[in-house]
Amino acid sequence: QVQLVESGGGLVQAGGSLRLSCAASGRILYINDMDWYRQTPGKQRELVATITSGGSTRYADSVKGRFTISRDNAKNTVYLQMNSLKPEDTAVYYCNADAVYYSSSGRRGPYNYWGQGTQVTVSS
Repeated sequence: QVQLVESGGGLVQAGGSLRLSCAASGRILYINDMDWYRQTPGKQRELVATITSGGSTRYADSVKGRFTISRDNAKNTVYLQMNSLKPEDTAVYYCNADAVYYSSSGRRGPYNYWGQGTQVTVSS
């Protein structure tokens, strides 16, 4: 199995910055796409940014030019650098990954995994 643990959320004033991290652990063979989603109460979870294993990136229009996704494949970790934060960026941010792991019975996956979420609050 694979576990994802996010960190780096918190409270920041509008215009400020935060950096989120998500570390994957377990008997990982490799990870394909890694994503950041966010969700506010009463709304669907929204895809914020994606990074492929090769480093290609895609962003939601609402965060283009302000957020940067990156990853360290050696550490199985994905980051989200968030600059020029706005109150509308307030949400719980979730990490998501497609991972292949190895078990006693051989290679398993890819399966999709979610982190537990980290709260980001931007005050005006």
